[in-house]
Order: sequence, then C-alpha cells, then structure tokens
Amino acid sequence: MIYPERIEEKIGFSGVRAEIASRCHCDGSRQRCTDMAFLTDFKAIRESLLAVSEMSAANHSDETVPLEGVNDIDSNLSLIKIPGTFLEIKDLVKVRRMLDCFGAVASFFQRYRSTGHTPYPVLSEIAEELAYIPPSLGMLIDHAVDSTSGLIKDNASPALAEIRSRLRGMSGRVNSILRRVLSSAISQGWLEPDTTPAVRDGRLVIPVPPMNKRKIQGIVHDESASGKTLFIEPAEVVEANNLTRELQLEEHREIIRILTSIADQLRPHIPEMLTGAAIIYHLDFIHAKALYADAVGGMMPNLHDGEEMEWYHACHPVLKLSLERQHREIVPIDIRLDKSQRILVISGPNAGGKSVCLKTVGTLQYMLQCGILPPVYDNSHFGVFKDMFVDIGDDQSFEDDLSTYSSHLRSMKFMLQRGRKGSLFLIDEMGSGTEPQIGGALARAILEQMNSKEMWGIVTTHYQILKQFAEDTPGLINGSMLYDRHLMQPMFKLSLGNPGSSFAVEIARKIGLPSEIISAAEEIVGKEYMNLDNYLLDITRDKRYWENKRTSIRQKEKKLEQMIAQYSEDADQLRSKRRDIIEEARTEARKILDSSNAVIERTIADIKEANAERERTLEARRRLKEERLALEKDARNHHDNNAILSKAPKKKKNKGGTQATQPAQPKVEITPGVNVRLDGAGTVGTVLEVSGKNAIVAFGHLKTNVKIDRLTVTNAQPKSAAKSTVSMQTIDSGYERQLNFKQEIDLRGMRADEAIQAVTYFIDDAIRFSISRVRILHGTGTGALRQAVRSLLATTPGIESFHDEDVRFGGAGITVVNLK
Repeated sequence: MIYPERIEEKIGFSGVRAEIASRCHCDGSRQRCTDMAFLTDFKAIRESLLAVSEMSAANHSDETVPLEGVNDIDSNLSLIKIPGTFLEIKDLVKVRRMLDCFGAVASFFQRYRSTGHTPYPVLSEIAEELAYIPPSLGMLIDHAVDSTSGLIKDNASPALAEIRSRLRGMSGRVNSILRRVLSSAISQGWLEPDTTPAVRDGRLVIPVPPMNKRKIQGIVHDESASGKTLFIEPAEVVEANNLTRELQLEEHREIIRILTSIADQLRPHIPEMLTGAAIIYHLDFIHAKALYADAVGGMMPNLHDGEEMEWYHACHPVLKLSLERQHREIVPIDIRLDKSQRILVISGPNAGGKSVCLKTVGTLQYMLQCGILPPVYDNSHFGVFKDMFVDIGDDQSFEDDLSTYSSHLRSMKFMLQRGRKGSLFLIDEMGSGTEPQIGGALARAILEQMNSKEMWGIVTTHYQILKQFAEDTPGLINGSMLYDRHLMQPMFKLSLGNPGSSFAVEIARKIGLPSEIISAAEEIVGKEYMNLDNYLLDITRDKRYWENKRTSIRQKEKKLEQMIAQYSEDADQLRSKRRDIIEEARTEARKILDSSNAVIERTIADIKEANAERERTLEARRRLKEERLALEKDARNHHDNNAILSKAPKKKKNKGGTQATQPAQPKVEITPGVNVRLDGAGTVGTVLEVSGKNAIVAFGHLKTNVKIDRLTVTNAQPKSAAKSTVSMQTIDSGYERQLNFKQEIDLRGMRADEAIQAVTYFIDDAIRFSISRVRILHGTGTGALRQAVRSLLATTPGIESFHDEDVRFGGAGITVVNLK
C-alpha cells in the first residue's frame, strides 16, 4: 500500500518515470512505463532488478540485445482480425520490421541457450516465446512489398506485372502525343517555349493562357489561382488518358487483392505476433530502465526478503541529473537502519538537506520496488517494505476545509490506522504547523505508537522533545545534517548517532540580523537552552574531528601497507640481484685465476731463459705461489663481502702467523706527501706531517695520528671522493616524513617571511613525495599573505597551476596547487 495518491510527486519519482519513458522507442513500451507500479512481492522485484542488471551488462558488452526496428503493431494487427480487411503498405512495413526484431532477439538468446549456459537467464526466459513465431511470415511480406521504397513489387502477382507493363506502354504513348501537341502549339505561338505538361486529377494536361484557350481543342480541368492559366487536356490524349486511368484503377484493385491475401495468411498468427510484440515492448522498457540506470549510476544492490536499509553513496537521481547539467556534483548520503534502530530522527539547519535526504530515501526505495536499479554502491543492502507512507509538503485545501496542520494530522491518522510491521513512513517537519509545545508532544506520542508497531521510518524535525525522545528510546536513533561553522554553510552530509543543531543564531548572524536582536532572543530562550544548543554544536564538531582523524588513520594505514608491499618487493629484487652479482664475481675470479696461472708460467720461462740462480728462481716461484693463494682466498671470501674482483692480484698476508722467508726489502722513508697503507687495512692515505716516530695521515676526510712502523709506502692513489651513501636511519626518516605528510598547510597567523619558508619546504616535500594536489590555507585578511604565497608559487618549478578553492570549501582564503 502506498499513501497518498500523489506520493510520486511528493518524493520526486515522477521525474524518474518521465526520464525512463523518454528512453523508450514506442508507445507499447511507454505504456509499460506508465503502468509501472510499486511491488511488494520479493520474487517479482528481484526478477525485475536482475532483468535490468542483465540488460545493462549486455549494453556494456560487445553485443547488445538487437532491439532495432521496434514499432507499435498492436492496433494494426487488431484491424485485420476481421476477414476481408487488410493493412496499408506503411503498416505492413512496420509489421515486417517487428518480425525482423522478433527473429534477431530470438537468435541472440538462442545462441547462448544452445550452449547450456547464458549470462542473461532472466532476459532469456522473457524472450523464450519469440522462438515460436514462424520466419515464413516475413518472407511472405518480402515477396510482395519493397521495404525500402514502401511499394508493392511488380512481381507480387502475374496480374499486377501485366497491368504495370501496360501502364508503362500507355504512359509512353501519352507522352509522345503530348510532345507533338506541345511542339505544334509552341511553333504557332500559342504557348511559351518553356511550357511543360502538368498533372490535374491524375491526368496529363497543358498550361494554356486564357487568350489561346479556344485554339487548343480539349477538356479544361483546372484554373490557376491568378486566373492567368488554364489547364487543358488535349483531345488527342483524352482517350489515352482514359485508358491509363482504367489501368490505374485495375492496378489498385490488384494491390488490394494482394494485401488482402497477405492479411489472410497473417491472420492465423496474430496471437503469436501480439505475444511477440508484448515481449519486445517489455524488453524495450527494460532497456530504457537500464539506460536510465547507467545515466544516474544505478547498481544492483544486495536484496533481502524483509525490512533492511543499509545504503552507501545514495543519491537522488533527479537531483543528480539536474546538478550534472549545471556541471555540479551531488553530495551522496550513507544511511543504516536495522531492527534495533528502525526509526531515524533527522535534525539540523534550515536548507541543510533534511527534506532532500527524506525524498532520496523515498525515491530510492520506490525505485527498487518498481524494478529500477537505485543509484547506490553495489555493497548496499535493500529490503522490501509492505507499505510506504509519505507526509511531505503542504496538503491544505479550501475545498476539504483543511489547514496545514490538520492535513498533517489526517496523514498521521491514516498511518497509525494502516501502519504495521513492515511499513515505511517518511514525515517531513513532524509536529510543525501549530503551537510548538503541543505540536512536539503530539509528534512524540505518534512516534511512540509507530515504534510500538515496529514500523520503520524517517522523520525530520527541529523540536528538542523529539531529539531527546530518540536519544532515550530503543528503536529510535538521532541523525543530523552537518553544517560548516567556519564557512557558515551546510555540508549536505548525513551523520548518524547524534542530534543536530538548527544553527538559528549562526544563520541569523550570517544574514546580518542586528546583534541586539540576537542577544535579546538568547536571553528570552534562556541560558540553559543556549547551552544545550552549544553542546550539540560541540558534539557535531567533535564527531567531525574524529571522523576526519579516522579517515586520516585509514589513509595512513593504506599508505603503510603499500610501503610494506613495496619494501617486500624491493627486498626480493635485491636478493635476486645479490645472487647474480655473486655468480658474476665468481666467474670473474675464475678468469683472473686462469690469467694468473699464465703469468706464472711466463715468469718461470723468463727466469729459465735468463739462466738465473737457483735461489732467485725458487724465490720467484714462492712469490707467485703466494699471489695465487691470495687470489684464491679472495675468491672464497667474495661470497661474504659481495665485491667484484676488478683489478690485478694483490699480495696477501699468511693467516697462519708465519710468512714465507724472503729477502728483506729496503724500507722507503716516510715523508709528508707520500701515499701509505696502514697495516691490516686496505685504505690508502696521504702523510700530512711527520713528528718523530709518529705521523699524521689523512684517510679521506679523516685525519689520524699513527706510528710510522705501522705504515707502508705504496704507489696506489687514495680515492679522490668517497662514494656517497645514505644510511638506513636517513631512509627511515624520509619514509616517516612521507607517511606523516599532510596535503594541507595552515599559514594563518604567520608573518610573510615565515609563510614563504614554510610553503617552500611544503612544496618541496609534496614534489618529492609525488603528491598531485595540495591546499594552502592563508585566509583572506588584507590579502598580503595570499599575494606573497602566489608570487612564490608563480616562480617555483614543478607547479602546473594554482587557483582559489571552491566557494563552498573556503573560496579565496585557500589556494589549491596542482603539481606536475
């Protein structure tokens, strides 16, 4: 049951119905849109929604349901139910196009049905009966009618072919006679040289000036409007025109006979064609609903056989399309009611969106129970209600002697009498229209009765008594429309759990009402009332703060998860690269060893050729052996130090504590400027100063005092610049900065030089962290801070553009910066 009769106008559903009707292709499908009604059967609602969802999926696939050629043929088929009747050629062409549509749609679904699996089970079931319409009906029409020209074909019957052949011959004869008459009349000056024949009453005539009408024998058929031209049929062609007219009548009779014959053959199949037409109208109506769902963002929600309301990103479709035409965005709402909290009491400022929220709920629930996909996210949950009662707007009537308040009371009475478990009611400004104290009391009593009946509903109000009742009563929950106190404008967002303030004082101040009037009003209502309103404001503010905090934490958690995933991926890549580097180092070490063996053999050969002494030969062999052992040791240790051997072998110390005996090498004197190596270390340094037995040596940027006997002069050069490295502490610090980075900076209260420095660091961090868009809060004030910031932005590289924020979110007090 729905109440009142004008419920669709009150919630805005009439606009939805009109939009869907405009997307239908024929009157048959538009009639189904007109007949669309509020359903309460769960199975019927589910099948209707699934049909629209399947049609929408088909529209987004490679092949859409072939609904071209949809025409209204019901009335045409009804005309030929009586024997002896026939259809006009244009109507027959419509029937032919619909027969093509029957076949195309049947083939589309039959193709999937034959595989045993179809992505469109509901649509396939709807179109199943189309397969029983014989294709020979279309062939019958094609044999006689040319669909392109809309004429009967010459070969539709042998008699028609003969008649038209004689007509063509007679037409040639008439034209020949007329040309001869015209030529003669023009040569004698009776007619103008450019005179051409005309047609009057289906007969060929000649336009003749009145002065020469007696000079051309024939029949006058017509006169021009000005009276300066007579149309005469020459006597020479009268007989030929008579014969032509007889053949035309004979042709018409034959065409009627052919059309009657076609109608006789179609007549037994009229029931099947009417059934097929009804199916096509139904599919076209579903197609129109799918197109509308795409336009407003309609999705298939989770459907429950019972009362349920858990909606996410819900939008009023009519308002959404209207705002899109104005290049504006709608603010969606989230709403959740369950069996423990069935009734929502919404409060908040005037023009804050309470009524729009109420109409959104009514329209979306009505859409769902009419089989239309509602504009919500697909994780939303919808239930099915048995009744929908609405009291929105003013129903006062002079005829029925109803005032505004009495009309509201009559609606409340109807809802209490007919309401039951499973009913949904929507009441705007409950209790208004009369003295606030008694109006609020009556509203509370009515709401208590509705709650006891386990009805579901949403009401809007400004009354504290209803807010308090919702706070203290099981089954009810408060809600509020949010208001931005800084910008002094509504946010059109619904928040559940707390009542809202009407912001009457704030709005009065914004409008510019004198402060003494506002102060007087505050004294009249009393400090306790004002404190209560302030508490509501504080609750709303705190709720927004913690919601923003929760959102920020979620964003940071998401970034942290992404960073952890990136670290894991990087670690896997490093492990893989490490294996490759080690393998490459081993390969290079083998090459160096092989090369060293060749050097050893060449050295021995050189010594032998020089006839060196035995001891010196043995000494050379020992040195080469030590070089080889050192290289092998270096290769074995390569797995641990992860370095690639890239230069010739170096001499290593024997770890066993003993060294091969060899002649003592003369020690080079250590003086300032020579390059030395510290025993036990491979780093090369430069001696800066020598003082007794100690020397000051520079190893890179490090200076140290070392005993001279621990230094060995070397020809190697110290590295000119140490390769820059970044510590893990620095990396972790960078990631922490990125994690805590906020895309908004507040400069209010800073001096210009402080603000410039802060913005410089802020923009640098944003570019470093690849942020695409940031906001700079500088306020309006004198405009000096804003000008300084914009001058900096204009000369800073990496900035694509910057502009004022939308007036709803700060306007000229905030600069939005888009980064490259």
